[in-house]
Amino acid sequence: MDPTFHRAGSVAVIGRPNVGKSTLVNALVGAKVSITSKRPQTTRHRLLGIATFPQGQIALVDTPGLHREQGKSTASAMHRWMNRAARGALEGVDAAILVVEAGRWDEEDALAFDALKQAKVPVVLAVNQVDKLRDKTALLPYLAKAAQGRDFASVHPISALKRSGLDALVADLLKLLPEAPPMYGEDEITDKSERFLAGEMVREQLMRQLGAELPYAATVEIERFVEEGELLRIGAVIWVERDSQKAIVIGKGGARLREVGTQARSHMESLFGRKVFLETWVRVREGWSDDEAALRTLGYHD
Repeated sequence: MDPTFHRAGSVAVIGRPNVGKSTLVNALVGAKVSITSKRPQTTRHRLLGIATFPQGQIALVDTPGLHREQGKSTASAMHRWMNRAARGALEGVDAAILVVEAGRWDEEDALAFDALKQAKVPVVLAVNQVDKLRDKTALLPYLAKAAQGRDFASVHPISALKRSGLDALVADLLKLLPEAPPMYGEDEITDKSERFLAGEMVREQLMRQLGAELPYAATVEIERFVEEGELLRIGAVIWVERDSQKAIVIGKGGARLREVGTQARSHMESLFGRKVFLETWVRVREGWSDDEAALRTLGYHD
């Protein structure tokens, strides 16, 4: 690649749930634009992370994890929506990254690869979490097996969390992009608004602190977002589906809700670079996650 040419384009980040797609996007952007947790399907929306380098600019399309649906009768409206969002991210991109977990390839990895084959874009395989692979001698045979019969533009063992192997990944991604000027300013890191990011940071804390008790029955709606000089006043409504879930989110004496708010506010202040006054409320809306109309009102738009 001639270093005098500047390249720019869009790259979809695809994979099954919980393989580290959002962690990889954050590492390449150099800032936290996608929320993360140990729970599968933390990412629900398509989100653009803008990674700018001297040689070029990569618009990374972070997506929900592709997962196999068992049929409309058993897959919730939320799960169907996330699959549509993931597949829709492939439209119009210049290339894609298929993220898999080192040492593992299952049906959902194959599902993601098949979706990429249909999109007919060059695909880079990113084998993530190599630092967690206990038997390091198994890596090379795994890489060979993963690439066998599959036409990858390149294969990269990486650790998104530890930011290792990313320079070579970026170099090969840029080779796949057209020669073009930057699409975004150097200081732009995402296409999402601060209002959207604020809601995601509250939801991230719910996933991190309540993932086992409240898997996917909660969402966040930003009801108020007011700028007062250097202060942001934010009001966030946490929607759940049952009164019992509301009690879990609030916690004994409101302790858990306060901790969610404290952690979310800290992350907001770090990203937005200003003081934040955050208020949170918990409300019940039965069946919202399996109601297409409710999803649209809560910000889940195709």
